[in-house]
Amino acid sequence: MAGTKALLTLENFINGKFVPCSSYIDSYDPSTGEVYCRVPDSGNEEIEAAVEAARAAFPGWSARSPQERSQVLHRLADLLEKSLEDLAQAESRDQGKTVTLARTMDIPRSVQNFRFFASSILHHTSECTHMDHVDCLHYTLRAPVGIAGLISPWNLPLYLLTWKVAPAIAAGNTVIAKPSELTSVTAWMMCKLLETAGVPPGVVNIVFGTGPKVGEALVSHPEVPLISFTGSQPTAERIAQLSAPHCKKLSLELGGKNPAIIFEDANLEECIPTTVRSSFANQGEICLCTSRIFVQKSIYSEFLKKFVAATRMWKVGIPSDPSANMGALISKAHLEKVRSYVKKARAEGARILCGEGVDTLSLPPKNQAGYFMLPTVITDIKDESCCMKEEIFGPVTCVVPFDSEEEVIQRANSVKYGLAATVWSSNVGRVHRVAKKLQSGLVWTNCWLIRELNLPFGGMKSSGIGREGAKDSYEFFTEVKTITIKH
Repeated sequence: MAGTKALLTLENFINGKFVPCSSYIDSYDPSTGEVYCRVPDSGNEEIEAAVEAARAAFPGWSARSPQERSQVLHRLADLLEKSLEDLAQAESRDQGKTVTLARTMDIPRSVQNFRFFASSILHHTSECTHMDHVDCLHYTLRAPVGIAGLISPWNLPLYLLTWKVAPAIAAGNTVIAKPSELTSVTAWMMCKLLETAGVPPGVVNIVFGTGPKVGEALVSHPEVPLISFTGSQPTAERIAQLSAPHCKKLSLELGGKNPAIIFEDANLEECIPTTVRSSFANQGEICLCTSRIFVQKSIYSEFLKKFVAATRMWKVGIPSDPSANMGALISKAHLEKVRSYVKKARAEGARILCGEGVDTLSLPPKNQAGYFMLPTVITDIKDESCCMKEEIFGPVTCVVPFDSEEEVIQRANSVKYGLAATVWSSNVGRVHRVAKKLQSGLVWTNCWLIRELNLPFGGMKSSGIGREGAKDSYEFFTEVKTITIKH
């Protein structure tokens, strides 16, 4: 291929050094459909080298005080913040999201992840109880687990990688991280900052490549006692199988089929723009995106009319366009998968009110082969349809009417997932009642994606195992020991 020399070529980061790989995978720019980067196609050999480095670094790093580790995390946060614009541009090019979103959400949140855990690591306390009648004092100690295996997805690449790396190293573990092979650039850029931040060699190792090859090597390694994974359910099943013989600690953050429940007393002026955003932000490629919108019958036609009009205003454009609300989807295969759901809905007799197959998307000549798709609204669809049951993970949402509170709770809970839900109502009693009955790890009322990092994050049912947050992440990345002293 002409111009191969000009391609960005990434290298693994093992034991504080960049290490070339013997084979590479092509990575595409989603906005043009062209190869622009080569990513290492790592395997067992690279994982062995990373385990060796992480094992050697563990005694020294885990012996440091929380205050010392905290200072390193703060320095890394400062360095990421100084590189914010470069990282935002790179994230947008690699993932397809708008530069605006990367600049205002992904990279600031990545910085915040390090600052947050740099602070929270200083405030954990242990438990202590005294049994007078037997003269015994009991107390707990927490210690880092060892080498943490961290596997992060392609939708929020640096944001979700740092959400794992920060609590893992704050607690004194060393890590081997595997970003998605589709979006590896910002992880590689972060590696360049680690030495300056004062992260010792071997504490953070990043190995690039595919799930079946390098992901499996990492997950099945007997010296990696803990795996934190964000991604799809089939991959999580494979991780659970490979981890079972070693009894590994697992944190699995999987998909969602998230309902929005809009009652007749909802404030539509706030609800409609927020629900457009919750359906289509980041091209609908967020596990927390709304994909089933239940609207009370009395306001259904008014909501639908306004929602479709607002969706048509949601601009799809090249990622560098400051006026674009949405960029390109991650890959050609993913774009085809998302489009196939719209085709299935149409075949089932559903109506497509806007977007795919209804409206025309205009793009500059050089972006014609990019993976773009208009935000799509489907209605007249049955709850049993695959579009209402399976995670599509793209800019597609279904809008259906409901009558009563009891009915909508039952329908909202009728899928295998249970990650997030949104409820729109001005009735405080109803909001609390409905939130309590929804099978969701997160329920937002009259808002969406307002995060409090101290509190637990994660899903019920097939949306995963475990929670992440200040206390939850600390407990996951440490082992607790109970000590009894008779005096």
